[in-house]
Amino acid sequence: MVLEKISEALQDGNSAEVGRLVKSAIDANIPVQDILNKALIDGMSKIGARFKCNEVYVPEVLMAARAMHVGLNILKPLLAAKGIKSRGKVVLGTVKGDLHDIGKNLVAMMLQGAGFDVKDLGNDVSAEKFVQAAEAENAQIVGLSALLTTTMPHMKEVISKFVESGTRSKVKILVGGAPLTAEYAKEIGADGYAPDAAEAADVASALVPKNV
Repeated sequence: MVLEKISEALQDGNSAEVGRLVKSAIDANIPVQDILNKALIDGMSKIGARFKCNEVYVPEVLMAARAMHVGLNILKPLLAAKGIKSRGKVVLGTVKGDLHDIGKNLVAMMLQGAGFDVKDLGNDVSAEKFVQAAEAENAQIVGLSALLTTTMPHMKEVISKFVESGTRSKVKILVGGAPLTAEYAKEIGADGYAPDAAEAADVASALVPKNV
C-alpha cells in the first residue's frame, strides 16, 4: 500500500521518493490525515524508536527528517484547507550562554514528526525571549535545551521568568540535554524531562492532550 511505501521511503531517507509517493497518494484521493498520520508520522515514529535502540544514528535521523519535510510541505496547504490542527505549538531553544544546537535541532525534527508545530528560537536564548515567544505563539509547550553544566542554571531562570510573568500555568516546560537528569528537571520545576530526541516527542505527546 502507498502509505506503507511512504513510511518506508521516509525511514530510508529517500526525499525524492517520499515526495513522489505523497503526490501519488493525493492523486489517489487518500485522505490527507491518513497520509500525515499513517505514513509520515508513522515513519518518523519508527525511525525514532530505532534511534532509541541505537539501530540508527544522527545522520539517518536527519535524512529521515528531511524526507518528512518534503512530504509535509506538499501536505501543508491541504491540511490548512481542511482545518486539520497540529498536536500543539512548541517553542524551543537552547538556553542563554549555550551555543550547542545539534540536539535541539533533532528534537525539533522529532516533534514535527510527531505532529507538533515547532517555533525554533535557536541557541543562546534569554529567559525573556522564551516568555515573549511562548505568549506570541500561544505555545502549549516550551522546550529548553542545555549541553553545558554551566548553562543548566539558566533553565531555572527561564522557569522563574514564566512564574514572574504570570504565564507559568499556560505552558508545560520540557527540558533536556546531555548533563541533565530527571532529578534536576524535577528540582527546577520542569513538567517533563527527555534524555534524547525520540523521548522528547513521546514526553511532549504525553504533556498535551490530542487536538489542542
